[in-house]
Amino acid sequence: MDDIQKAFVERLQAHHISINEQQLHQFENYYKALVEWNEKMNLTGITEREQVYTKHFYDSISLAFFVDMMSVGKLADIGSGAGFPGIPLKICFPHIKLTIIDSLNKRITFLKHVVDTLGLDSVELMHGRAEEVARKHGYRDGFDLVTARAVARMAVLNEFCLPFTKVGGQFAAMKGSDPAEEVKEASRSLKEFRGKLNKIHSFSLPVEESDRHIVVIDKTGPTPSKYPRKAGTAAKTPIM
Repeated sequence: MDDIQKAFVERLQAHHISINEQQLHQFENYYKALVEWNEKMNLTGITEREQVYTKHFYDSISLAFFVDMMSVGKLADIGSGAGFPGIPLKICFPHIKLTIIDSLNKRITFLKHVVDTLGLDSVELMHGRAEEVARKHGYRDGFDLVTARAVARMAVLNEFCLPFTKVGGQFAAMKGSDPAEEVKEASRSLKEFRGKLNKIHSFSLPVEESDRHIVVIDKTGPTPSKYPRKAGTAAKTPIM
């Protein structure tokens, strides 16, 4: 274990999350795959090893600081890109059944490579638009926890993510800067999609002290059948 890995492990332990040698090995292999594939396709602008461990891995796992991952059976990661936050959470909490949905097939191909290389099971990788997948049986109102990291503004995310969230489950939006204004403008869409604001959690990333916020929404009832609207509509004309 080198200094970067040691700092990573200690920072997680400070939040009562312990990882073993195998899990640490999975994170290192994930990092290597990310850098290797990033030379062929645009996965991330962050490739320096210490920054990947902090800004991608630790940042992804930070969701578990505020949501009890041990009570989560099924997790959906919407617009996951290079697998954040879904894959780091799956490494730390192997019991989770993870579904990743992304609209770019190249990214799904990369994620299949990662899942195979890391030996992860109970991971479903789906190429498609969130608005279309959310209408399929088994996905709609089907997940204990749904998350999206830096994908869109809250009014749009509510329509992307709440249809996947089961009644009694939660949707957690992972944000950088203070989302208070976004949350305020999304109040109508929250009601429309049967969501209720639980809490906005704030913290800072280690070392660089950059702000992070996690908006936790409770799902209070089934999504009305007319939602989500057809692909592209939420982004163009969000409900506000």
